[in-house]
Amino acid sequence: MSLVGGHPVLDFANTVAWRLDPARTADRVQGAEGWARWAVASGLLTADRADALLRAETADSAPPEDTTAALRDLRATLLPILDALVDDEEPPAEEWEALRRRMVLAREDAGLPPAFPLRWQPGADRLDDLAHALALLSEDLLAGDGLGRIRRCAGPGCGWFFLDRSRSGTRRWCSSDDCGNRDRARRHYSRARQRG
Repeated sequence: MSLVGGHPVLDFANTVAWRLDPARTADRVQGAEGWARWAVASGLLTADRADALLRAETADSAPPEDTTAALRDLRATLLPILDALVDDEEPPAEEWEALRRRMVLAREDAGLPPAFPLRWQPGADRLDDLAHALALLSEDLLAGDGLGRIRRCAGPGCGWFFLDRSRSGTRRWCSSDDCGNRDRARRHYSRARQRG
């Protein structure tokens, strides 16, 4: 699983591959088990905790698709907000309000341990709690100092987001080995055609 975003929220948004190319768009994470594996890979859950959550989901009587709907909805809310951010535009009002509501619900459901630094602690008993954790992490990301370093891959059709931690602040690709190589191959092919 490729985690190139540099922040769990950006990697969460990147669970849709080729999102700017409708012919190739693919949801890379499906079902409760897929989201649990993703959460382990992204460092949001331990493998033991993910297994326990999946066992609890299996024992629950709710239909399995209901448990991942909150994650898919949050992702659909975040994508246009992140696009607006990197395009230096005002965030879309409907998604902004939806994100605000999700953050409020996440805080209402979270604990606040008596420790410093002050940090809301989302639950970890249900897979639904993962959506709350990501809403709180979204608040941290969108209020943080690194806001100006959030970029979208320049690869045609890619659309993945990442934190540009390069010294020069000029990173263009989600991955130099992926979209970067494709771009270099495209330019090489174009130069070869012009010479030939």
